[in-house]
Amino acid sequence: MSAPVFRTMGCRLNAYETEAMKDLAAQAGLENAVVVNTCAVTAEAVRKARQDIRRLRREHPDARLIVTGCAAQTEPETFSAMEEVDAVIGNTEKMAPETWQGMAADFIGETEALQVDDIMSITETAGHLIDGFGTRSRAYVQVQNGCDHRCTFCIIPFGRGNSRSVPAGVVVDQIKRLVQKGFNEVVLTGVDLTSWGADLPASPKLGDLVMRILRLVPDLRRLRISSIDSIEVDENLMQAIATEPRLMPHLHLSLQHGDDMILKRMKRRHLRDDAIRFTEEARRLRPEMTFGADIIAGFPTETDAMFENSLKLVDDCALTWLHVFPYSARPGTPAARMPAVDGATIKERAARLRAAGADRVSLHLQEQVGRPHSVLMESPHMGRTEQFTEVRFKVAQQEGAVVDAVIEGRSADHLLA
Repeated sequence: MSAPVFRTMGCRLNAYETEAMKDLAAQAGLENAVVVNTCAVTAEAVRKARQDIRRLRREHPDARLIVTGCAAQTEPETFSAMEEVDAVIGNTEKMAPETWQGMAADFIGETEALQVDDIMSITETAGHLIDGFGTRSRAYVQVQNGCDHRCTFCIIPFGRGNSRSVPAGVVVDQIKRLVQKGFNEVVLTGVDLTSWGADLPASPKLGDLVMRILRLVPDLRRLRISSIDSIEVDENLMQAIATEPRLMPHLHLSLQHGDDMILKRMKRRHLRDDAIRFTEEARRLRPEMTFGADIIAGFPTETDAMFENSLKLVDDCALTWLHVFPYSARPGTPAARMPAVDGATIKERAARLRAAGADRVSLHLQEQVGRPHSVLMESPHMGRTEQFTEVRFKVAQQEGAVVDAVIEGRSADHLLA
């Protein structure tokens, strides 16, 4: 019998949870299985999941095939109807030891082939804690799950449920263990990270958590936070940006668009000027701050002028790392009922946004030449700066170490040292 094969689609949180499932499956003794952890962020993601499932079935004809993740949670019938699939389990069930014990004990008999409960009924804190995954240099800590907001294009709350937070003490203890294991950088992750704490006693904010981590784990070299909603950033987080060199000067912003009317139709909680004001203030407090951002091209009703406002936002906010999403209608969302933009236009607008992003990356790379940086090594010849810029080294360095380097040059997409 062989060990289970895991396939992860979608976000960093899904990758984190796959690592947790590997632990649970190993403890249960599950063998000869394929587990697909799906994403539901776009209709294309669901289509790709189905395609991958068919391919994995061909590659592993005798294995038991289990589908889980956000698409399994939001569309369980879609996957249970596929002849290639043996079982479908929801996002809550995938983190339960008893689910995997049942799968290992009697896959077809006692174990139900469809285990997907109402995600909105889940109130406990974010699930299984694992002590780091990915490279030996950087660890990811899930501090929050779910989302209380209802953006008109987004299906994710129905895949993840309402917002739940991991208490600060639990987070700090986990980070202490990671530092003891030798990790030099920790990244805080979640579905809606800036909502952390709202469901905890006294309703602390993300900035409170960041300051507490940095105060109580003095040996942690670098703390990074993943995608945030800039309109929810609190005073303590701004204070940390200004005063804490161990908090990395790199923020990924959930902006989605640069036009006020589209932002209102998306049911976002910020306007264009809010985004500009935030990035200007963050750079004033920390001049080396760099920004990534999610931007959707071709949202329903988007005119040429509205799109131009998104294009201009790239420069107005000095964005560097763009994640561009061509709009893809998700059945069941309010946006899917709005007047659609032509597919060719969506594709062309997405290409223009990506080109603007490439220009900003090129500018950022050029600005770093000649500058000193602290680089966290992900492999002997590659690491990342404080701003998450990739650096290639001619001479091998110790993986996991933080090394001081002066940037000697650049290529199209990385720095040279």
